[in-house]
Amino acid sequence: MSLLSHIKGLLTTVQPGDPIRHQEDLLTSLLVMAWMVEARDPYTGGHLWRVSQFSQLLATRAGLHADDVSGIAVGAFLHDLGKISVPDHILGKKDRLSDEEYAVIKTHPEVGWRMLSSHPLAQLAEAAIRAHHETPDGRGYPRGLAGQDIPVDARIVGICDAFDAMTSTRPYRTGMPVPQALDIIAQNLGTQFDREMGERFVALGKAGELDHIVGHSDSGIPLQACLMCGPTIAVPRSHQMGTRLYCPSCTAEYETSRSGGILQLTATGCNGSPADLEPKVDPDVIGDVVRTAARALLVS
Repeated sequence: MSLLSHIKGLLTTVQPGDPIRHQEDLLTSLLVMAWMVEARDPYTGGHLWRVSQFSQLLATRAGLHADDVSGIAVGAFLHDLGKISVPDHILGKKDRLSDEEYAVIKTHPEVGWRMLSSHPLAQLAEAAIRAHHETPDGRGYPRGLAGQDIPVDARIVGICDAFDAMTSTRPYRTGMPVPQALDIIAQNLGTQFDREMGERFVALGKAGELDHIVGHSDSGIPLQACLMCGPTIAVPRSHQMGTRLYCPSCTAEYETSRSGGILQLTATGCNGSPADLEPKVDPDVIGDVVRTAARALLVS
């Protein structure tokens, strides 16, 4: 039985009256958990959304079936779930990691899978979570898979994850230009990145088809820059003019406004309280992923 058939059977058996609603509830529980894990790192705002969007686009252009595309988009959103086990001093370190610290980082794929394995839809994201750091030359982790032994989900998510890391700002460096990141991918096809999917991704980038995702945290909403920390502030789709937002790194408070139709943030000179700084899930972003995936998985 295929994974898709298994999921359909599970949903219609558990809740025959409204299988799509049940599917959405199951997926929402996973994505909210991943969102809260991402919130631990102040410099990864929007990372899950971007990797999911890149992966969905690449899988679609590769001609994969709609249900596979949806599964890859969900897996991409969940790929870093296991980073919940990585201590803050390692996750947010501004200098090069030691060998011991890097060994801790390398545990996150298997930790993420153990966290998810008892969930009813665990198999949907297993490949993306466990194998997104495997590489075609067999030198990746955690299992040293090589070539076609790496599931296509993981080959796609691995490329998109690396590209977003390269083009995003971190405490120790600014994000590199898109052409530079594409060149690095092109130079490492067949070793670090799957050749077929990597070539497709580079072509998308050169055609400008990734530009609406790079540096954004939602459709049409670019990350906003803190005066001290750079682009760390994700603006929720539901924001209104005068909404107060906070840098997750230095806690500085900003107020939203528009000038010539362009969203801007103005520093208030204040800092956020503990209540202000609590991670807040954006239901619009998660809702988009959930609704698309739930319907594709049941209708296809």
